[in-house]
Amino acid sequence: MFHNIESLVVTVSGSFVIGVLIGYALKKVIKLFAIVAGLFFAGVAYLQYQQIVAINWNKLQEASQNTLSTFASSTMQIPDFNNINHTAVLSNLGPLTGSISMGIAIGFMKG
Repeated sequence: MFHNIESLVVTVSGSFVIGVLIGYALKKVIKLFAIVAGLFFAGVAYLQYQQIVAINWNKLQEASQNTLSTFASSTMQIPDFNNINHTAVLSNLGPLTGSISMGIAIGFMKG
């Protein structure tokens, strides 16, 4: 796949930088989502405390568990996932996946 050392270095360093950017952005999005969800639930709890709304927390928990189990089972049924030759794919993309995963980890930690 790589014909000389320069193309290997460019691929590894480029994918590392992209990984850092992805990890940094991913952490920022997760933080934003956590803040919005926390404010939403705090608002709902306040409205319940003021007796403006009545929330059946058990029903909410059941609905969220059903949603998560449906999502988990749907991801397990991705078509043709078991028919891919993973060894051949990973052997050609080894330097790229290794450096991008390190970049994502560092970007996530620094974000």
